[in-house]
Amino acid sequence: MENTRNNKVWFVTGASSGFGKAMTKYAVSQGYKVVATARRKEKLEELANTAPNVILPIAMDVTERTQIKEAVTKALDKFGQIDVLVNNAGYGIVGALEETPEEEFRKQMETNFFGAVAVTQEVLPQLRKQGSGAVVNISSMGGNMSFGGFSAYSASKFALEGASEALAQEVAPFGIKTMIVEPGAFRTEFAGKALKHMPKIKAYDEVVGSTREFAKGMDGTQEGDPIKAAKAIDKAIQSENTPLRLQLGKDSIEAIRAHAEQLLTDLEYWKDTAENTIFDQTS
Repeated sequence: MENTRNNKVWFVTGASSGFGKAMTKYAVSQGYKVVATARRKEKLEELANTAPNVILPIAMDVTERTQIKEAVTKALDKFGQIDVLVNNAGYGIVGALEETPEEEFRKQMETNFFGAVAVTQEVLPQLRKQGSGAVVNISSMGGNMSFGGFSAYSASKFALEGASEALAQEVAPFGIKTMIVEPGAFRTEFAGKALKHMPKIKAYDEVVGSTREFAKGMDGTQEGDPIKAAKAIDKAIQSENTPLRLQLGKDSIEAIRAHAEQLLTDLEYWKDTAENTIFDQTS
């Protein structure tokens, strides 16, 4: 083991691009060690060569449990600990629910949801043993709310957020933090290579067409800086008041606030109807 308890170790999935790559670079800049994982190791080599013996590149597909187990073992053999798990691996789908084949829905869930669950399950025994650590699940503003055309993607992120909220309560007694990150538009590959467009059904052009064009048009022009996102994430998990959900970007904050306000408005408007559902008292 080449590490001491004074040095943090981040375990990052999907580290070859986007948020994962940015978080790896940020962590190295802070003096942390990083286990950088992605499906294709060759995409990690260039990144790892910038910080030999600091970045451990490992080929790992989050949908392959055996690969996850092997990666965690290699991480612990190399660094002796894992302090922050960042579940970042994932991709997006654009298309109306009817336009999205069941197989595509299942693949989306396998990577974005079940993949994060599997990695977390493999890392948790070490975090419990240490009595410390953090699980950071990269969701999206689309994991708190949704838009027409993002049904599959939001379904995977809603599921991740639900599991994360329960996880936070389950592992808090062991000294482990859980945080859900809900970014808006950040300059990553998400709107480009990491976004899969479904075949069109003309009937949905008016509703979903604008979503498709928006997604294509924002590629490379997003306002959010992934390195600054990594810094914000690190600051939040180090805080004594780590939030369960961390929104990143003005667009995320504004959209989620509006969504929450509408939820409260509907709750109040339909309160009497909702409460008038109990059994009538009979003599």
